[in-house]
Amino acid sequence: MASIVGGFCVPHDPAITAFPEVANKRQAANIMAGFARVARRVAELQADTAIVVGDDHFALFGPHCLPSFLIGIGDVEGPEENWMHIDRYPVPNNVPLAEHIMNYGFDHGFDWSVAKSLVLDHGTMIPVHLALTPNPGVRTIPIYTAAAVTPLLRMKRAVALGRMIGEAVAAFPGNDRVVVMGCGGISHRVGTSDMGRVNQAFDQMILDMVVRGDVEAMAELDDAYVLREGGNGAFEIRNWIVAMAAMPRFRGEVICYEPVPEWITGLGLAELKPAA
Repeated sequence: MASIVGGFCVPHDPAITAFPEVANKRQAANIMAGFARVARRVAELQADTAIVVGDDHFALFGPHCLPSFLIGIGDVEGPEENWMHIDRYPVPNNVPLAEHIMNYGFDHGFDWSVAKSLVLDHGTMIPVHLALTPNPGVRTIPIYTAAAVTPLLRMKRAVALGRMIGEAVAAFPGNDRVVVMGCGGISHRVGTSDMGRVNQAFDQMILDMVVRGDVEAMAELDDAYVLREGGNGAFEIRNWIVAMAAMPRFRGEVICYEPVPEWITGLGLAELKPAA
């Protein structure tokens, strides 16, 4: 049977590749080293598939179409943005497992939006490029949630979505070794007068929840509180919640954290290690 062998919570800040020179060199190097460590851990776990949970930023969708949660089951490439200093390239998809997760969701009360062809924006492409592409045998199943623009996916629904994904993987008859990756955050403010302000106390609170494996506490956070303390970009903790909920028993380990106002974000990387 397929199994989830590990997980990660990571940022997807496009400035990491688009504007590396504007950040403090030590901080930028620490973030890149953090992604390199994730790539090594993916290899050490002998993972062959990564379920990568991110969100759109009006690059793929828009007022005409705002899916609550979407799964890519076919051809994938990225990035959509042409300013990230990443040439567009194909991203291999695990189509049989993706279709299985889609159908399992349909059968268990989750009406997926589905993309048979998808170009990834930075919400998933930054982690794919920095942590998965170094492992050429790893296939990606992209999942997008409504975590950046309203109407937002409800926090409790993010928990349920993650748990369903975990159940779906366990029900797949293959021998796939899967890692789940929640992408985004932590504190940042986009398009506001205080853009660039990072709340380290908020970020540490979120990372502490990851270390404790306390997905329920994270899901209890009120959106008004998250907006006030973490900014509109912190709504992306929904993607972390999905990844955490897909692994009901785990302990978290912080890989690194850097508050980088030049990249407008508090960037945290953590590993989710399965617990016995």
